[in-house]
Amino acid sequence: MKDTMVLLDPTAESAPAKRERMAPLETLDGKTIALLDIGKSRGDVFLDQLEAGMVSRGLQVRRYAKPTNTKVAPVAVAQAIATECDVVVEALSD
Repeated sequence: MKDTMVLLDPTAESAPAKRERMAPLETLDGKTIALLDIGKSRGDVFLDQLEAGMVSRGLQVRRYAKPTNTKVAPVAVAQAIATECDVVVEALSD
């Protein structure tokens, strides 16, 4: 008898929705950029550097954070990003 391999969906969705990829923005001018700290070590340091560079170029930046890297972002954080910003950058590490 063959062993069976079970693959898990890392999105935590039991039935993932099919979504079309959004077209990239032509420019960041006039857009609000969300910087999301996912709670990993030194992610905030990375985002501090990104923010400084973006602000020096006249871009508008908003900061958000997950309470821990082991869980998905709270709905309130995801909704705030979706309604207040045009694009998001997540700080990853490892």
